[in-house]
Amino acid sequence: MVQLIEANWLIFILALLIGIAVAWWLFARGSKGVPRDRRPDVLDEGAAPAQRNQALIDAPSAAAEALMPMAGAGTMAGIGEIIAVAAQEEVEEAEARRLDAEEAAAAQPAPPPPPAPEPAPEPAGTADDLLKLKGVGPKLVALLHGLGITSYAQIAAWSEADIDRIDAGMGAFTGRIRRDNWVEQARLLASGDTGAYEAKFGKL
Repeated sequence: MVQLIEANWLIFILALLIGIAVAWWLFARGSKGVPRDRRPDVLDEGAAPAQRNQALIDAPSAAAEALMPMAGAGTMAGIGEIIAVAAQEEVEEAEARRLDAEEAAAAQPAPPPPPAPEPAPEPAGTADDLLKLKGVGPKLVALLHGLGITSYAQIAAWSEADIDRIDAGMGAFTGRIRRDNWVEQARLLASGDTGAYEAKFGKL
């Protein structure tokens, strides 16, 4: 092998140099890029594409368009709030009117009781001594005479409805008719049964 190299050393060196030159040329060719004199511009495409690009730039963004309905929603919310406040004020005014009406009705005086019917007057000379009735004093006798009641027979003939009507006009003496049992007292006195009267109501 050594003898072969020594015999052909000139050919061997020449082949080595050729191989190095080929390798350097391939490496240099692969590392160079394509030279560019200028960068492309949108105007190179013509006026129409340039106008389209400018329109896209000037158009509102999607975020701005999304905010527009939100602004409208805020306006509707404000209107809804105004309507709610007005409705609440109407309710409060109606409640105030109702309370005023109730207070006015409560402030009105109660209607006076119907006047007691005037009993038919007794014939002259038949008036009884109403002071004999237990619980009846001079003031009540005057009140009864003012109502036209002068005899035991009138009082003995009273019904429950008559008692209610006459009792309503008794003022401070209301309730005395039933409490002192005037009707039964008058019945016994009108019949002249003094013994039965004194046995139940005491001595005359």
